[in-house]
Amino acid sequence: MQAWLEFVVKGLTDRPDAVTVMPQERDGFTVYELRLHPTDVGKIIGRQGATIHALRALLQVGSARQGQRCSLELVEEVPPKD
Repeated sequence: MQAWLEFVVKGLTDRPDAVTVMPQERDGFTVYELRLHPTDVGKIIGRQGATIHALRALLQVGSARQGQRCSLELVEEVPPKD
């Protein structure tokens, strides 16, 4: 699921080299932490969250077919202040 998620997100962003997907195991539940360039966050969220909701739904369906439970979390990194 991680490779699929990276493929889709990299296709949606302007800076695919900045995309990282890190799986975190939590009580038999896999949470994929998505980190990307700050300018691409809006593209992944989409209008009223439509894109991120669609990605989460597809991830849940695909993982359920494999007998897994997965979720997607967008991690926004705050830039350091000067």
